[in-house]
Amino acid sequence: MATLELRNVIKTYGAGLPDTLKDIQLKIDSGEFLILVGPSGCGKSTLMNCIAGLENITGGAILVDNADISGMSPKDRDIAMVFQSYALYPTMTVRENIAFGLKIRKMSAAAIDEEVARVSKLLQIEHLLNRKPGQLSGGQQQRVAMGRALARRPKIYLFDEPLSNLDAKLRVEMRTEIKLMHQRLKTTTVYVTHDQIEAMTLGDKVAVMKDGIIQQFGTPKDIYNDPANLFVASFIGSPPMNFIPLRLQRKEGRLLALLDSGQARCELPLGMNDAGLEDREVILGMRPEQIVLASPEANGLPTIRAEVQVTEPTGPDTLVFVTLNDTKVCCRLAPDVAPQVGETLNLQFDPAKVLLFDAKTGERLGAVGRAQAPVTGDNVAQFKGR
Repeated sequence: MATLELRNVIKTYGAGLPDTLKDIQLKIDSGEFLILVGPSGCGKSTLMNCIAGLENITGGAILVDNADISGMSPKDRDIAMVFQSYALYPTMTVRENIAFGLKIRKMSAAAIDEEVARVSKLLQIEHLLNRKPGQLSGGQQQRVAMGRALARRPKIYLFDEPLSNLDAKLRVEMRTEIKLMHQRLKTTTVYVTHDQIEAMTLGDKVAVMKDGIIQQFGTPKDIYNDPANLFVASFIGSPPMNFIPLRLQRKEGRLLALLDSGQARCELPLGMNDAGLEDREVILGMRPEQIVLASPEANGLPTIRAEVQVTEPTGPDTLVFVTLNDTKVCCRLAPDVAPQVGETLNLQFDPAKVLLFDAKTGERLGAVGRAQAPVTGDNVAQFKGR
């Protein structure tokens, strides 16, 4: 186990080109599971390659147990990597694939056999040891690739989108296996993915990336409940957060967000009294599960009547879409709720769970900034009129 720290890491591929990685700062404790998540092209795989030593950084430092490894070759970093493509040797058996790295390190035959037996039992691939990769399923090949990394007993494991080539059912199964494996071994792990479900379920810490910048770094709970900006709020969560453009108003000293369904209006009181927000264009964010059917005892919470546009039963819940302020809004209701299109529902909100974002910068209002850089106005435009 080892600590991992990235200090102001910069990666540029040539003079005059924009930085691929921009002042990356992260630190995880020994045994923690870090997720690097973001859309394709955000720089997460480049950052992973820099940690592994497959790419040289342009500036900053990478430290393992407080020792700078930035200038070390990959073989000297004591880091094992599992690739998206598995990268198994097709002419070798499973046993030979797992043992290959150990032979390179000149371990004794007895020690190699012991290590192969240990990881094959851990990953439940003992019955596959004499097969070749071409005789294995995708999930079995992934286990072998993981076994080859586990056999080295490195300080840090790196996983580069290891489940992206698997079907949906197998992805869920392998995700559970990886989490169980980490709980047993407690080895410091960095895991790259574009799948926010993997990010939320696997990580102790999550770093959300966009355009080579860490937008937010924290626990999955913090990222979900307390997003730093519009991008983080939209990327994390399935179904995604609802975004409703509006202009704040003040009435009887209270700051209000006015919601209009076409059938009724609702004044949503906000727990913010900043005079600078009055008459300001903002984007109001609400998670689908925070919009519920109003109970007979509404407990004084704001309610609004809205017409059902679309319903999507998913099994564990029912997604219902309505229109508020000319914007499509998703509500996550109980599975036994089955409203018909055109039916009117009485919906209830909890103002304490509403988030506000600046319509120009995308930054969260009323929250301490946690992003390394703001979301630009160009990136905010996509949320308007959703």
